[in-house]
Amino acid sequence: MEQEQPFFSIVIPTYNRPERLATCLQSLALLDYPRDRFEVIIVDDGSEMPVESAVEPVQSQLHIMLLKQPNAGPAKARNTGAFRAKGEFLAFTDDDCTPAPDWLTTLAARFAEFPDSIIGGRTVNALSDNLYSTASQVLIDYLYGYYNASAEGASFFASNNFALSAERFRALGGFDTSFPLAAAEDREFCDRWLHKGYPMIYAPEVLVYHAHRLALPAFWRQHFNYGRGAFCFHQVRAQRNREPVKVEPFSFYMKLLTYPFVQPLHQPALLLTGLLFLSQVANVAGFFWERRIQQRQS
Repeated sequence: MEQEQPFFSIVIPTYNRPERLATCLQSLALLDYPRDRFEVIIVDDGSEMPVESAVEPVQSQLHIMLLKQPNAGPAKARNTGAFRAKGEFLAFTDDDCTPAPDWLTTLAARFAEFPDSIIGGRTVNALSDNLYSTASQVLIDYLYGYYNASAEGASFFASNNFALSAERFRALGGFDTSFPLAAAEDREFCDRWLHKGYPMIYAPEVLVYHAHRLALPAFWRQHFNYGRGAFCFHQVRAQRNREPVKVEPFSFYMKLLTYPFVQPLHQPALLLTGLLFLSQVANVAGFFWERRIQQRQS
């Protein structure tokens, strides 16, 4: 007798992007997975724009739970959804993402082999004509190659495409809600997961397409916030492991800046390298900005 497919709870935080959420939900309606084996939990993080218009067109095609909370950031929103979920496994993505049709099928195949792991998939830039979106994705691709060089010894997944046991997620306390920005709360969760001795598996066949359209100000703000999140992450990690903050070696940054020249990309490698350099300047600025804020508060 054929074994029943695992039940997934797809958790999506959303904030003031109903048009993006609508596209995301339409992609979920095309998943090649039994409709009675997954639910979609949308957590409206205090949006000023109503999200019902995004939900209604697919209401009859998907089992959707719409939750609302006062604005508290994506970490809190994901926890709100995860702690209401009915699924054996949680699958996280974002409202500006469109999972591939076989997303849950490929996750189920991986969980059949590694049921106690975080399974992290690959994210593809859906806006290859946008220079800034491409540069941000190139940075993520580089980080995945660096931290996940060994597929069964991975150490970092972005929260727009990973899945794990609901029971273990809750036992670990979910995402750290002291991270108010969409920055580094996923990195901290992965580090805490590894600290417990749990495994992480990189599964590049688990695909999600990311459509985050950026211009120069938004690009700077995004990476500035990543720097702020990085400071919070290093503080939490240092307290947990009782060790000083560590930075990557100089070679890490040199290889980052040359990375666009060895990748098949549609955008000019020199421009992408310039934006990667700018992203690191913004990151450092955000890091020291957050340090200054926390020193003042303490």
